[in-house]
Amino acid sequence: MAARDSDYVKKAHGGYFNVFLAAFGDEQGERWDSFMVVDGEFPDKNDLHCYDGFVVSGSPCDAYGNDEWILQLCLLLQTLHSLKKKVLGICFGHQVLCRALGGRVGKATTGWDIGLRRVRIMEDLLPAGSSFLEDLSRMSPPSLSIIECHQDEVYEVPSEAKVIAFSDKTGVEIFAIGDHILGIQGHPEYTKDIVCSIIDRLLDDCCIEREFAEKAKSGLEGADEPDRSRWEKICRNFLKER
Repeated sequence: MAARDSDYVKKAHGGYFNVFLAAFGDEQGERWDSFMVVDGEFPDKNDLHCYDGFVVSGSPCDAYGNDEWILQLCLLLQTLHSLKKKVLGICFGHQVLCRALGGRVGKATTGWDIGLRRVRIMEDLLPAGSSFLEDLSRMSPPSLSIIECHQDEVYEVPSEAKVIAFSDKTGVEIFAIGDHILGIQGHPEYTKDIVCSIIDRLLDDCCIEREFAEKAKSGLEGADEPDRSRWEKICRNFLKER
């Protein structure tokens, strides 16, 4: 967890950890642990072998920042990559995963992206053996809608990575390294109410203009639901080697 729970998410969903469990945890007997890396809480290096996979959440912090916990997270991600552990990065997690493994990230050249965005999958660039994405090859065109909420982006992926999805707003929506690293810029775990609460908070904190906030919320309210079930399936299949 690279973000602390907001009052709204605690009240409506019991915290972000429960949001991730609802999206990606679907089997009896699964054990999910939460580490508040934003507060300096990390898994013990001697316990890394106990885990099948890891998920790095979004965050209001910059993935290119040099806060001690961000640098420590980069070192952890490098270790997990060397161990070939499954790592799924969401939004900030996508960006910091890219940075840790040799890519470049920074402020988005086109500014904030908040709302529903259609992501186009590049079939010919899917990594060999990426069974977690194989169902997308049957879609024509292969694209999915997802909730976005970010003002930073990936500029350049690590040398061994492949960009496998883009949108009209962001050039790197998904990247992958082999079958164990997956970065997703959007939020497959978000519901509309969560992102609307974030918009309100960003407005209160003077991070966005009122006109922009109203337009973003109006766009969400008038849009169809995101393809959450398909995104959740992709993430589950990736984490659980289906």
